[in-house]
Amino acid sequence: MIGFLLFIRLKDLPKPEPVSPFQHLDERKAAIYENLRDLQFEYRLDKLSDADYQASKLELQKELARVLAEIDTIRGGSAPKPAKAAVAPAPAVPAPAPAPQPAFVCSSCNASFDKPLKFCGECGKPMSPETPGAVPGDKPGQSIGETA
Repeated sequence: MIGFLLFIRLKDLPKPEPVSPFQHLDERKAAIYENLRDLQFEYRLDKLSDADYQASKLELQKELARVLAEIDTIRGGSAPKPAKAAVAPAPAVPAPAPAPQPAFVCSSCNASFDKPLKFCGECGKPMSPETPGAVPGDKPGQSIGETA
C-alpha cells in the first residue's frame, strides 16, 4: 500500500481545472442581483423609506453596471470605444406612441396588467376572467343598473 502511494507518477494525476478569469465577477454579479431582490422585498414590506430604497437601488445598479462592463471587457478583449466628441448626436425623434393595450384589472386591489393572469401580481388573489378594461366590481354579462 505504501509503495503504491510513493510510486504515483505526475502524468497519472488529473490536471487541475483552469480558473476562469471572470469567475469572481460572475459571483459578484449574482450577489448584486440577490441584494436587489432582497432590497425590493424589504421595500414592499415597508421596512425601507422611499428615499432609502431609491438610494440603495441606485448604488447597487451602478455597481452592477461596473461589474457587467468589466465582464464584457474580459470576454470581448477590449473596452467599448467611446463615441467621438466631434460628431453631433442625431436629433431625437419621438417614437410614435404605441396603441394603448387593454388593461386587465384586479377586482380586489385595482392593479392593471397588460395580459390576462390567473392571479394578481400585486395582491396574489385570483383574477376573474373579466374582459379587458372591465371596471372592478362589475360582473361579466351584467347590464348597467342591475344589481347582483
